[in-house]
Formats: sequence, C-alpha cells, structure tokens
Amino acid sequence: MNKKLIIAGSAIILVIIAFFTFRGGGTTETIEIMTEAQSGDFVIAITTTGELEAKNSIKITGPSGLRAARLWNVKIDKLVDEGTVVKKGDFVASLDASELADRLRNVENEYQQSLSQYTQTKLDTALTLRQSRDELINLEFAVEEKKLVLEQSQFEPPATIKQAEIDLSKAERAFKQAKENYLLKKDKAVAQMQEAAAELSEDRDERDFLLELRQKFRIMAPEDGMVIYVREYDGSKKSEGASIGAWDPTVATLPDLSTMISTTFVNEVDIRKIAKGQHVNIGLDAFPDKKLTGEVIYVANVGEQRPNSDAKVFEVKVEINETDTTLRPAMSTANEIITDMIPKATYIPLESVFNQGDSISYVYKKSGLETIKQEVELGKANANEVIVNEGIDAGEKVYLIAPEGMEEKDVSLLKASKN
Repeated sequence: MNKKLIIAGSAIILVIIAFFTFRGGGTTETIEIMTEAQSGDFVIAITTTGELEAKNSIKITGPSGLRAARLWNVKIDKLVDEGTVVKKGDFVASLDASELADRLRNVENEYQQSLSQYTQTKLDTALTLRQSRDELINLEFAVEEKKLVLEQSQFEPPATIKQAEIDLSKAERAFKQAKENYLLKKDKAVAQMQEAAAELSEDRDERDFLLELRQKFRIMAPEDGMVIYVREYDGSKKSEGASIGAWDPTVATLPDLSTMISTTFVNEVDIRKIAKGQHVNIGLDAFPDKKLTGEVIYVANVGEQRPNSDAKVFEVKVEINETDTTLRPAMSTANEIITDMIPKATYIPLESVFNQGDSISYVYKKSGLETIKQEVELGKANANEVIVNEGIDAGEKVYLIAPEGMEEKDVSLLKASKN
C-alpha cells in the first residue's frame, strides 16, 4: 500500500514539474521540491503475492488398491464443487470404472476357467484313484486265492506245489506293486488338486479384490469439512475430468481452517535474504481493509520453474498468526516479508541521492537560506528509501530534484573523505 502511494505521489510530482516547466510559452522556470530527512525504524522488506492454504488438512483419496490392480491412472468422473461443506460419509467424488470393468471381465473369465479346471481335476483324480483301489482289491483277492490253492496242493506232486508257490509269489508281487503305484497316484492326485485349488483361490481372490475395489470408486468424505481441490504439478486444480494416479490417489482435501498459511514464491535474487522466523505483514485482495501478520516457517532449498515463466523461484511458506473465520483456501495475499529493521535510523528518499562518479554520493541540503551540495555516507536501502549514516540529520530538508544552477557546485565532503 505504501509503495502504491509513493508511486502515485511521484506521478503527481512529475505532473507538477512538467506544468511549471513548460507553462508561459516555454519558460525555464522550475519549482523547488524538498522533503525532510526522517528518523525512526527503517524497514527493509520483500513484497510478494501468495495464496492461502490450510497448514493441516485431511486428504480425500481414491482407493489404495489401484497399484495392485495395475490401474495406473483413473479419471475423476464426478466431483462436488470446490467449497462444498460435507459431513463424514457424504458423497465427494466418483471414479470412471470402465477400465476396471474390463479388467474384472478378464479376471472373471480366468476364475471360471480355473473353477472348471479344478472341477475336472477333482473328477479325474477321483476316478483314477477309484480304479486303482478296485485293482488293489482284485489283486488282494488273487493273493488269497493263490494261498488257498497252495494249501490244497500239499499232497500234490512237488511240481504242482512248486507251481502253486510261484503263482502265489507272482500274485503277492503284483499286489505290492499295485499298492505302491496307488500311493504314487494318490500323491500325484493330491499335488494336482493343490495346484488347481491354488490357481482357483488366486483367481477368486483377485476377482473378489476387484469387486471390492469397484465399491471404493464411489468416494465419501472421511470427516466433516469443506472440500478444497488439490493442485496438479503444473499448478492447475484437479477437477472433474482430471486423473488420479496409483502413486498419489488424492482427489481433494478437507482443510483445517484454524491455522492458515500463505504459500508464496521468491525470486533467486532475493531468496538469500529470507529466513525462518522473519515477521510478515499480510494483506488480502478479497478484504483490502483486513491486515494480518505472520511468520516465515519454511524456505525451500531448491528452486523451481513456475508455469509460463523462465525465472527460477523458491517456495516460501508463511504461517498466519491470527485465526479468522473469513479466511478461505486459495484466497490471494500480498505478503511483505520483513528481512531487516534498523532502529533509530535517519533516512531519505532514494530520489534525493545523487552520485559523482562511482565513489561519492551527495544530496542538495537546505541550510538556512543557502543550498549545500553535501556528501553523505549511505547505509542500507529498501525499495524507496536509504539510510544516511553521516552527512545530514533528521529534520533537515533535501531536494528531490537538483536545484537550478547547482550541478557545477563543489561537493562539501565529509571529514573522513577530506582526510
């Protein structure tokens, strides 16, 4: 605000000068414009524009299973208007489920195939084992039969007895081999069933997961609050038609309006002057009469390029001291960051300082009825004024424009300069 007044005042001064210079058919008559050297706290500040946001907020996110479902980007189909006040459980947004529906159809087909394969494997193994059990029973009967034949041949010729013994041995060996084969077939059947069951379970779990995920494509408010859109990497707000990613599924936020911050960006020339803890005066474009204060709480270490700009800037966050119910996220702010303050300083406008070469700065000082071309030792400066360490005192008058005929006068040097 002070800067605007100074600029406006300078413009008026220039108009007055032009009027008195050129009136009366081109006469060279000029007007003397002077100001007094001021004394007091000298403030050095950097002025930036910023945007309000809540210091703390709750994220409204899409489902966390997008990555597991290999859905890398999902379009926001519907989203309530920014600024909508919602209660916990109220509808906030819905996501486009077309890609999920395609994935679900494929998984459903795979599940049905796995179910069919599981059923077929179960029937095949059951039939194979039943046949093997029947074979075992038959071979066991054959062994008993051969034993009976051997017992009944005790009074037969030796050759007959020998043949009976051989037949029994063959029957027992066949039964033993069939029993071992049955155990192997049983182990194989168990392995086949486990494999089919595992594949079926995997496909069923994936299907159930996608069905559950589809329910989460309708997003509800996790808490009470006001819906505020989040910003994309390019600075634009994420609204209907935008997409959320598997790595950052944030749809919107519910800010805590009790503590607000102003996020601003400072150019690379001035960033070295900014530090945490510095006082900030804050104005609001929406409420010009409202004045707030704040404190720098964050200064970025790495610069970035803003959209549509070639200059590199650094992010700075300012926490606002006051709690005000009228403050809303995305409001524009005018931030005056106080980088330095020198107490009890004597200072004059920059326009009143002139230079002789690169070494001597001087002013045109009014001393009684005389005008002196006085050397001054300057200190720190801000955008409009500069501190005078030596050469003039507070209350002394200096010219803003060189008086007529004084340019060729000698400069009255300071004692240090004379020595």
